[in-house]
Amino acid sequence: MKTTWLALGLTLAAGVAFAELRVPAFTAYRTPVFAWFGELKTAGQLGCSVTIQLPVGVKQNLRLTVGNQTHEATVIGAGSNLTRVDFGNYDIATPGYARFDLESDSTDDLDALILDGPASREAHFNLNERRNAASVHLAYQTPGLTNIDAFYCEVTGLADPTGTYYMACGWSRGYFGMQVNSPTERRIIFSVWDSGNEGVDRDKVRMEDRVTLVAKGKGVYSGDFGNEGTGGHSHLVFEWKTGQKQRFLVTAKPIDSTHTVFSGYYFHPNKQQWMLISSWKAAKDGRYLRGLYSFNEDFDGENGYLRRKALFGNQWVHTADGRWIEVTAVTFSHDSTGKADRLDRFMGVEDGEFFLSNGGFVPGFTRYGERFDRPPTEERPADLRLPPLPE
Repeated sequence: MKTTWLALGLTLAAGVAFAELRVPAFTAYRTPVFAWFGELKTAGQLGCSVTIQLPVGVKQNLRLTVGNQTHEATVIGAGSNLTRVDFGNYDIATPGYARFDLESDSTDDLDALILDGPASREAHFNLNERRNAASVHLAYQTPGLTNIDAFYCEVTGLADPTGTYYMACGWSRGYFGMQVNSPTERRIIFSVWDSGNEGVDRDKVRMEDRVTLVAKGKGVYSGDFGNEGTGGHSHLVFEWKTGQKQRFLVTAKPIDSTHTVFSGYYFHPNKQQWMLISSWKAAKDGRYLRGLYSFNEDFDGENGYLRRKALFGNQWVHTADGRWIEVTAVTFSHDSTGKADRLDRFMGVEDGEFFLSNGGFVPGFTRYGERFDRPPTEERPADLRLPPLPE
């Protein structure tokens, strides 16, 4: 049975039985040493060991650090059998998240970290192979507003690990935001989903279900995407700055009862003007924007131990009858990883804006479904001089 912790056996300490906790090697991060992170809920002594498989007679030196305590051990391989390497006890003075760093000559044959003793009781680790931080979302509350033809949001990234997506303007058919794709490349991304139920391969989507490109801005790449639904993808390679406010606007223009043109506009901070990222004609729609949301995503996983945090503020919607309405209420949610595996996921209000935070193994968490309200700015965007779409 799959659980959030796994017991392999029992160890006796001061006459009390404690279940051993086995933390698989594949859950560790290379930082470049092997690093595990977990929450210890009890102070006291913590027994630590690892299991490893080495060729017969091969000698390896290992060093395990927990907090400011480092113990060393030497192991000689036993062939196809796992060898258990004991590092002794570590003193855990205060409950909370702990980091376990393992240094060795080679970690290719490492099997698991094993914990026992009083401080292992009810300890919590993510034991799944997916090492990404939980995705976290805020859902905008727009009661009674049905004909929303534009959605405006400002986003400030406060941390910038590779593999981060701060998504500003999401709705039922797409999403719009900014990514850190590598140490040398960042992107502004606008994507719109096809209709239908194909989740992986766009080649399987019928032409009448596909979104089609209407227009795109200068320097913008456009193409297909799959594996998370399918649809039309576009991005602008641009070095957006951490700590600098970025501005996004998505629009919806129903053109008949079954088709809507969705467009994404980005305020280019260097040019100080709005630019079109792309515009897509969506089949089997014919409606306005609905289901508005924002999110933080760790789409890499290799550095899922790092914290991602962004501010989301000054949200406004425009209705088909010409009104601008400020949106100041949201509810919090997270993906399945955030349900039990990774509890370091948060939302709140900071400096008058909503924030989302995921990763970092930060103590505490925000409850699923919790509502937050930010103070109104009463400063709707006044400079929306958008480039025209082709007729």
